[in-house]
Amino acid sequence: MTAQLLAPVLPDSAPRNPNPLADSLPLQVTSEEIWRQKYQLIDRHGEAVDKDMDATLVRVAKALSGAEKGRKKQEYWNQRFLWALRQGAMPAGRILSNAGATEYKPSTSTINCTVSGTIEDSMVDILGKNLEAGLTLKAGCGIGYEFSTLRPKGAYVSGAGAHTSGPLSFMDVFDKMCFTVSSAGGRRGAQMATFDIGHPDVEDFIRAKREDGRLRQFNLSLLISDAFMQAVKEDEDWPLAFPISIKDYEDTLDLTDDSQVLWRDWPTTKGYVTNEAEQVACRITKVVRAQRLWNLIMSSTYDYAEPGFILIDRVNQLNNNWFCENIRATNPCGEQPLPEYGSCLLGSVNLTRFVLQPFTPQASFDWPNFKDVVAVFTRMLDNVVENNGLALPQQQAELQRKRRHGMGFLGLGSALTMLGMTYGDEASITFTEKVAQELALQGFRTGLDLAQEKGPAPIMDEHFEVTHAMLRRRPAMKDDGYQLGDKVLGRILWGRYSEYLQQIGKVDEELHQQLIDKGCRFTHHSSIAPTGTIALSMGNNASNGIEPSFAHHYLRNVIMPGKKTKHQVPVYSYELLAYQQLIDANVDPSHLPAHFVQADQLAPKDHVAIQAAAQKWIDSSISKTINVATEIDFEEFKNIYQLASDSGLKGCTTFRFNPEVFQGVLVKPEELSQTRYRFAMADGSSVELAGNETVVYDGEEHTAANLFDALKEGYYGKH
Repeated sequence: MTAQLLAPVLPDSAPRNPNPLADSLPLQVTSEEIWRQKYQLIDRHGEAVDKDMDATLVRVAKALSGAEKGRKKQEYWNQRFLWALRQGAMPAGRILSNAGATEYKPSTSTINCTVSGTIEDSMVDILGKNLEAGLTLKAGCGIGYEFSTLRPKGAYVSGAGAHTSGPLSFMDVFDKMCFTVSSAGGRRGAQMATFDIGHPDVEDFIRAKREDGRLRQFNLSLLISDAFMQAVKEDEDWPLAFPISIKDYEDTLDLTDDSQVLWRDWPTTKGYVTNEAEQVACRITKVVRAQRLWNLIMSSTYDYAEPGFILIDRVNQLNNNWFCENIRATNPCGEQPLPEYGSCLLGSVNLTRFVLQPFTPQASFDWPNFKDVVAVFTRMLDNVVENNGLALPQQQAELQRKRRHGMGFLGLGSALTMLGMTYGDEASITFTEKVAQELALQGFRTGLDLAQEKGPAPIMDEHFEVTHAMLRRRPAMKDDGYQLGDKVLGRILWGRYSEYLQQIGKVDEELHQQLIDKGCRFTHHSSIAPTGTIALSMGNNASNGIEPSFAHHYLRNVIMPGKKTKHQVPVYSYELLAYQQLIDANVDPSHLPAHFVQADQLAPKDHVAIQAAAQKWIDSSISKTINVATEIDFEEFKNIYQLASDSGLKGCTTFRFNPEVFQGVLVKPEELSQTRYRFAMADGSSVELAGNETVVYDGEEHTAANLFDALKEGYYGKH
């Protein structure tokens, strides 16, 4: 059966979609198959509840409109939500899969992103957080944690009378738990581990994934401070240190000696030596050259694509909730930096749905329709808070108190191509910034309206006591007459002293002032997620998130039920399919117009420029991968991260195809055919095959590349 999106059913006042392309373009077989695996609702007997893709949208619209008060409002917003969904508003996977599905799977969540509570440096708390994480993963949520709160390997544990095995050994425990829970529950588990660049075990963290099969249920990211980046630039020493507990403090240690002690902001002050500024004393155990550590990070990222890179000081400086949050971790893909027990629901607007007369000199973007969809979608995502299904009461309380959501977009690369722009050129940068700006402004206008209709997020009406840390982070508060111990409303600290909200005020001063005076329905509105399976399935393989298309014809490695290795399926970019339908049905994918670029054809500066243009108006963060050529020079590669830092990004991730280490999710046929894999046989001989060759092993056919990867990484037969 071919899934087909039906014509919209609209209230009389709703605008109509003048772009029929998306509804007429045939859906790829792979797109439909991914929808069936990930989002189609089925009952316990395997019978389809969602008969087609549109039925999934109908189910979601009905479930989320149910949060409105009164039957008439529910009926009205059900139609408006359904209209927006059919126009390209695309809730994240957990919403598509689980909204309106309580009768069939009551213990699942509509939330994609969570962050653990702070993992305290004790066995009881480590194992307690492991249990909480298991329950979170079981509900279908991804989760992030910071592990640099645990004392370094070899440190003495007075209660146990022994030396600790260090943070990495406990990460192994979380890794095995995640694999077990995801194997039992169907959805593959997703975890992020973050680690401070100043922790004594940071080098072990950087090297962690060099061991085959280790920590494969984790993405890894370093928390990079401004001080470290400066030390790299100045070629200075870099101290590695860990907090001094009150129990272990020795009077002989001079807390004023900066060769022995560093004073740092830390996720928790419990049980540690602190000063008046609420900073924690950290004992220096080792000093390294900053550039040597930098080169270790870069070489690991060059060869293994990890660890990622989170500019944590910038994240906290630009956080709307700067006054009550110290962010130390993100969701598994990095687009949501969150406080402890923080969670965020996600959604993306498919930009390809708003391109008019694509591939022609008259091509344009339908800004009025885009703004209407964003406004309706904002209300829809806010209603998810009442349908969250989170596993832990701490997560529910945090979400309901701040009501943050992350709206972004997908299909940017495809839309730019359809508009005749080249990803990374000046026109594309200007367009990207305008998309992000309009999404932000329309979202906060709707947030203000919702605050007046339904009430602001509870944090807006809370009073906060002015602390030393607040005055240190926002000197303007002193200039405005605030003193230590004063009480200030949350909406004032949020609206007046958030750097992001100040930027909103430069464009719309009246909106900014009303947000300060009346508050907003939510504290955060935007983030750009990777949208991999959403873009492939519901978007007919529109480009992921903010990315250019990976290629216009390539292979995707997917996990298939009953298969012992990943299965390769061919896919085509949305813009190629559209071009074939509208312009040239027989066009060769290798001979497309010049602006049909793909990810690894672009210079790194093009990727960074697009991300920087969007980041200006995204109040959370952006999940983006800079794909680079396998043969890129190492020195040129290193410069990407420095450029990312200098361009104001909050983080950076790169991917360089390296078949000796791993097999990526997306693969080009020519790369597979040019890569050789050697298999050792039981009799001591070996067999060498090209990556795209088929081999029969254990009674089943596999590609050589995927069989090699599954055996090396230890996941063969475990899906």
